[in-house]
Amino acid sequence: MMEYIGATGSPIEFDAVPIQPGIDFHFILGFAIDADSSGTPLNGEFKPYWADTLSPESISSLKAQHGPSVKVMASLSGWSLGGKVLRWTRPNNQSFYHLDGVDVDYENFGRGKGDIESFAFCIGELIAQLKRENSISVASIAPFHTTVAPYAALFRRYGGLVDYVNYQFYTDKVRNPVAYLAAFRLRAGQFGKEKLLPSYEVSGRGIQGDGFFDALAARILNENLVSLY
Repeated sequence: MMEYIGATGSPIEFDAVPIQPGIDFHFILGFAIDADSSGTPLNGEFKPYWADTLSPESISSLKAQHGPSVKVMASLSGWSLGGKVLRWTRPNNQSFYHLDGVDVDYENFGRGKGDIESFAFCIGELIAQLKRENSISVASIAPFHTTVAPYAALFRRYGGLVDYVNYQFYTDKVRNPVAYLAAFRLRAGQFGKEKLLPSYEVSGRGIQGDGFFDALAARILNENLVSLY
């Protein structure tokens, strides 16, 4: 299970999210952004923009409390910073964070083929290097309906290094179990059902309440699905 946390900047503690024993749980800190506070790109130098309450000390305490079943990842980029929409830019260098993993969440791209290819190569090589150095043990990507092309290119070349695909199904705005399952099958064809996680935005866009859990139950029954975010 995966949970994005800290993206609003409002104070929040890890303890605010209940964790049931025996479940592998990944917190994803939102966001690490390669830009300054005005949104100017920093060429691959990532800075943390999640809530200050999610400190290195709190991460250490969380892991000491729950052990290896709980991991903490940093999500890269997100949609915007200070009202400025963030876009993929081709970096000149890279800077790494020593967490359990990274989640790739770039959401705006240029229309040229070069932007897709540079994204796939740079992010793929970043994940590859982090894993070679044992700096991370898990990597995920977070495409949605308008960003399938660059993420599919990344997955085709580096899919063996990607552990989870956090596709943002709530952006598809499907509102019933039948439509949700149809959307899941479509994305499974693009990213593989083994790594694709169903997603749910509480009190937000897309399917809500029992409809989501009905779709999830049907998926588990039919295809042995076991993870979600």
